[in-house]
Amino acid sequence: MQFSNFVRIFNAHSGAKELMEDMSCNPPGIDTVYRLGGGNPAIIPEVAERFRAELAKIASDAGRFDQMASIYSEPLGDAPFREALADFLRDEYGWPLTAKNIALTPGSQLGFYFLFNLFGGVGPDGKRRRIIIPLCPEYIGYKGLLANEEDIASRRSVIRKLPDRQFKYGLSMDGLEDVEDMGAIVVSRPTNPTGNVISEGELARLDEVARARKVPLIVDNAYGLPFPGMIYVDAAPKWNENTILTMSLSKIGLPALRTGIVVANEEVTEILGRINALTQLAVGAAGAALLAPLLENRELLRIAREMIKPFYQRKISEAIGFCHEALAACDYYIHKPEGSMFLWLWFPGLNDNRALYRRLKARGVMILSGSEFFPGLREPWSHSRECIRINVCGDAGMVSGGLRIIGEEAARLQARAA
Repeated sequence: MQFSNFVRIFNAHSGAKELMEDMSCNPPGIDTVYRLGGGNPAIIPEVAERFRAELAKIASDAGRFDQMASIYSEPLGDAPFREALADFLRDEYGWPLTAKNIALTPGSQLGFYFLFNLFGGVGPDGKRRRIIIPLCPEYIGYKGLLANEEDIASRRSVIRKLPDRQFKYGLSMDGLEDVEDMGAIVVSRPTNPTGNVISEGELARLDEVARARKVPLIVDNAYGLPFPGMIYVDAAPKWNENTILTMSLSKIGLPALRTGIVVANEEVTEILGRINALTQLAVGAAGAALLAPLLENRELLRIAREMIKPFYQRKISEAIGFCHEALAACDYYIHKPEGSMFLWLWFPGLNDNRALYRRLKARGVMILSGSEFFPGLREPWSHSRECIRINVCGDAGMVSGGLRIIGEEAARLQARAA
């Protein structure tokens, strides 16, 4: 068959596709698989029980069930959920929102596909506009969202080493305000893959640049506040008419329900509603119907604060202890875990994290090569070949066992590269 140029994006190597395949991959001849790769959240029993109870209420209520499964939602998504979320955010943070400021998408990944194409690429004046990622590494799923890969550009982070074999990425503003073809600025907070939480001062500086250039600041809040609440340092979410804040139901434990949330000014959400209607008629309402009552009675906030956040904090702390034991033969650093459910490991001098990925996969350890997390970085940076991401959601035996093998293989590759 002869395909259009549209297929070029999807036929290229995709780290996102690789990570999703590895989540269920069973290498031949391997008895034990250590799944430290993809981003599937843990099934936290008390959280899952609360969701099952709400689903049972829907199943027993004909009106609620019909609204969820048998009636198309409006183009912006399920109205009761959007109204409940707008009320919640207005009460919690004082943001001047209504349901018209909220659009739902079939997962936040597709929401970012829409947003990147709204603000990146060729504009009505015939000029190209780039999506600017001001500090990388950044989310693997940003790569490939635009037809022309040159329309996504990222910038190196500043690295600051900390005690206890930790380090932290920081924002460099040098020259950012001089970028002429800026279409939008994009950051995740906390950052996937590193767990970095950019400071409120850094966020304010990015907002100033975005406003001066009359482009939106897009903040990916998939792991942030108020839910799922995976932030372990003092921080507060920010929103204004020039900010596009994205959220998700995935990391609270409902990834298969594919519900993305965009909080923006009405001009943006109106366009997203038109895109929804054109591409899919309506957004699925299962996730929205399940959680609307939990937003109305503030139960979801309690779940995030008392169940989800403590669970992942314990997992992170536990995994750091395993790292210090398992990686003792390596030169290694751990990014300061300020949020999310991952650890970002840096092996100076490794030189080839793709080789480490392949060697680990051959031994049944699934990780993500850090080289996949530098979307739009044009200049060579050896650091991008020295890092990996691991998911710490699994049981202690899986995480510690996988890290032991990571330590063995990383030490071998470091010694070879020396």
